[in-house]
Amino acid sequence: MAKVNVKVCLGTTCFVMGSSNLQELLELVPRKYGDQVEVAGSPCLGLCSIDWEFSKAPYVKVDDEVIKEATVEKVLAAIDSKLGK
Repeated sequence: MAKVNVKVCLGTTCFVMGSSNLQELLELVPRKYGDQVEVAGSPCLGLCSIDWEFSKAPYVKVDDEVIKEATVEKVLAAIDSKLGK
């Protein structure tokens, strides 16, 4: 099974809107999923600039799935879905 890749946007808008709260994923994900999931921060995913007026920051990508207004719970649910749990 291929690894699930998680990218947390750490750009200014996402950071201010809550991605700083998502840093706990760096500890939580390896404990919960082992080496099945890789988590990394990204300087900017460029997603809020697509439709700035209706920005739903913070953004996280789980493989190719974009999670708007991301929370730890939403990200874990997306990972579970990708892993078929």
